[in-house]
Amino acid sequence: MKSVLLITSLFVISLSVYSIPQPADPLPDDPELDFKIGQMLKVGFRGLSVEESSHIIRDLKEYHLGAVVLFDYDVPTRRPVRNVKSPDQLKKLVSDLKELASAPLLVTIDQEGGRVARLKADFGFLPSVSAQYLGDIDNPDSTLAYVEITSQTLRDMGINVNLAPVVDVNLNPDNPIIGGIERSFSDDPEKVTDHARIFIEAHNGQGILTTLKHFPGHGSSKEDSHLGLVDVTDVWSEIELIPYRNLIESGDVDLIMTAHIFNEHWDDEYPATLSGNVINGILREDLGFEGVVVSDDMQMDAVRSYYGLETAIEQTIKAGVDILGFANNSIYDEDIIPTAHGIIKKLVEDGRISEARIDESYQRIRNLKQVLW
Repeated sequence: MKSVLLITSLFVISLSVYSIPQPADPLPDDPELDFKIGQMLKVGFRGLSVEESSHIIRDLKEYHLGAVVLFDYDVPTRRPVRNVKSPDQLKKLVSDLKELASAPLLVTIDQEGGRVARLKADFGFLPSVSAQYLGDIDNPDSTLAYVEITSQTLRDMGINVNLAPVVDVNLNPDNPIIGGIERSFSDDPEKVTDHARIFIEAHNGQGILTTLKHFPGHGSSKEDSHLGLVDVTDVWSEIELIPYRNLIESGDVDLIMTAHIFNEHWDDEYPATLSGNVINGILREDLGFEGVVVSDDMQMDAVRSYYGLETAIEQTIKAGVDILGFANNSIYDEDIIPTAHGIIKKLVEDGRISEARIDESYQRIRNLKQVLW
């Protein structure tokens, strides 16, 4: 509790709703196909300023890119130089990205707390704690204190989407990508729900959208999907859906991120991100989620090494995913947005994906952005 007192003494907590100004040009109702496709794409890029990354300027202006994702560390080069250096630098970068965008832009970041936090004390931000730390304390006031710091920091930087909270149930504490690095609140799905709801409400109060992840539950897995296809057929449990069901029923969900995990009981061919049985079936039909679904990084090894890019994109869209994420932080491809945009457009032109399906995602994204603007 001393750490909570110390943190709250450094930061004034405000529960007032943050007012976001209206843009001059909101998203159009029925734009050209190129525009709608661009809104379905999210990309990561290198550069502490937009001038250092010419392709992000191109992607925003020419391909109508709908979302970006920011990182503090560049994995391919193994260098701690990517998009974050200081609060002032980051605030200007975000502002410049929004100015360049041809439509309201989702600026996303993984600011879970603890090990997965892009805004670190080394860069001049206040320290954070892990979800497991907060779940172990199990004190709503403590969770609120830390999450208020996170949400106000994101607001001050101009970041409008946190790719958190993790609502994976910690069924395998040795899981290398969830439990092993303290990303789950608890092995109790009701406790996960309670702390996630505090997280969501605090962010929404500051004008920040949140993202539940990793659907339909990564907490029981034994492997890391960054490194290969993860099979949870023998370990996944229905209780991993409980936080999603609870939060969807209470209307507390902005976005949901998929997991690149495979379960032969869901789909004997594709992992969750690419599976209509999982996204259109379990998430949309069974759980009743009508909002925006975003993929986990499509360049992770669980997808990249098993499916060609065209197949992965086609199946992901058919499955019901609305925003396809390309983090550019497993591999780096400065032309991934032109490539992905071209693939989607050709899939529509060839009749393999209907324009009506693109319209479904576009309208969900448009509705989501209208909450912010």
